[in-house]
Amino acid sequence: MSTTNASASDDFGSAAQRERRRRILDATFDLAKTGGFDAVQMRAVAERADVALGTLYRYFPSKIHLLVSALGQQFDQGAERLAARDIPGETKADRVLFVLKRMSRGMQGDPKLTEALTRAFMFADSSVSAEIHKVGMSMTSVVTHAMYGGVPDEATVSAEDAAIARVIGDVWLSTLVAWVTGRSSAEETAQHMETAVRLILRD
Repeated sequence: MSTTNASASDDFGSAAQRERRRRILDATFDLAKTGGFDAVQMRAVAERADVALGTLYRYFPSKIHLLVSALGQQFDQGAERLAARDIPGETKADRVLFVLKRMSRGMQGDPKLTEALTRAFMFADSSVSAEIHKVGMSMTSVVTHAMYGGVPDEATVSAEDAAIARVIGDVWLSTLVAWVTGRSSAEETAQHMETAVRLILRD
C-alpha cells in the first residue's frame, strides 16, 4: 500500500485502522497544544500514539500531511457540533459570521495548536493536495451549513452558494494566517472577516 492510499482510504478501512488513525491525530493535537509546530515530531507522535514509526509514515508521509489532516479533522468536528444546534441570525451573513467568529475564538483560545495547524497549511505543497482539498471541503460544508441555517440537503445547495462558501472559507483562512503571523490582532481579523462576509452576502 502506498503512503497516499493509506491516508486517503483510511476512512473506509478496518476498525483497527480507524482507531490507529484516531490515536495518531489525538497525539498530534496533544503535542501541538503544548509545544506548537516544533513539538510535533514524527517520532514523538508515534511514541505517544503507540504505533511504529514506519506505520505512522504509511498513514502520513510527512509532518505537514499530518498537521493538515489534523486541521481538516478540527473543521469536521466543528461541523458536527454545528449540526446539533440552531444557528442564530436573520440573514445568511449574520449566520455565517456567528459561526466563523465562534470558530475563530476557539482557535485563538488555543494559540499553539492554531499556530501549528496554520503553519502546516501555509507550508503545504502539491504533495499535500488531497489533504488540502479535504480541508477546503470541510470549510465549505461549515459555511453552507451556516448560510442555510442548518444542515442542507446537498441537492438544494446551488452552485453559486457553493462557490460563495469556498470564497468565504478562503478569506477566513487568510485572516487566520494574518493573526498567526502577527500581522493583525484578533479584533482586526474579526472586523476584516465581517467586512468581507457582508460584502459577499448582501441580502
